[in-house]
Amino acid sequence: MPPVDLVIVSHDHYDHLDYPTIRALARSDVPFVTSLGVGAHLEGWGVRSERITELDWWETHELPHAGLRVTAAPSQHFSGRTPKTRNATLWSSFVVRSERHGVFFSGDTGLTTQHEHIRTRLGPFDLVMLEVGAWEAAWGDMHLGPDNALEAVSLLGDGAFLPVHWGTFSLATHAWDQPVERLLELSSTSRARLIIPRLGEPVEPARASGRVDPWWRFVDTGGQPLEISAPQDGLSGTVPWPID
Repeated sequence: MPPVDLVIVSHDHYDHLDYPTIRALARSDVPFVTSLGVGAHLEGWGVRSERITELDWWETHELPHAGLRVTAAPSQHFSGRTPKTRNATLWSSFVVRSERHGVFFSGDTGLTTQHEHIRTRLGPFDLVMLEVGAWEAAWGDMHLGPDNALEAVSLLGDGAFLPVHWGTFSLATHAWDQPVERLLELSSTSRARLIIPRLGEPVEPARASGRVDPWWRFVDTGGQPLEISAPQDGLSGTVPWPID
């Protein structure tokens, strides 16, 4: 993987704000852009305050010397890492733009008419990255799932569609690959240009044909968990639940 230019943290839920990952990134010089209030977690976990930019919805940060603008946009979700901290920090989607290209990242969201407003205000988008799992039908107001994700792609302007937020944490009752299997099933009647690359595979959105190789059907699931090296600054490399 090439050097990371920027880390975007959409909100403070555990599957988006992972303590060991942030501790590892804190040892680098990478800047962070996140939603209002989330920076306190980052700073408490070792990220220097000058590397953290918090944004409210529709606010924009320009990344120095990179020609990139990052804008926070609405999403339909919630935040909090414990019952007592529900909605104490903001949750957002994000748009990354250069002079020639634009990318939309949903964070966590349900289907909302704000997607059309985001397209009008911040589009067009060459690439649309939407969460598709884990999901349950009862979560429709807070998570997209594959069916609603396809509708959201249409509202956002039909850019090449890269499904994200699937096959990682086991948060629902469906199989780990059910979201992309459902997308594959729906793709024959959808205009969406699906991109589902193998892990680490580079992709070019402009060349997306919509044809997908279901590589996940042949994944070896017998791997070992990643070992995290011990930190050198006295902070723990792991954190008990809950964190705050």
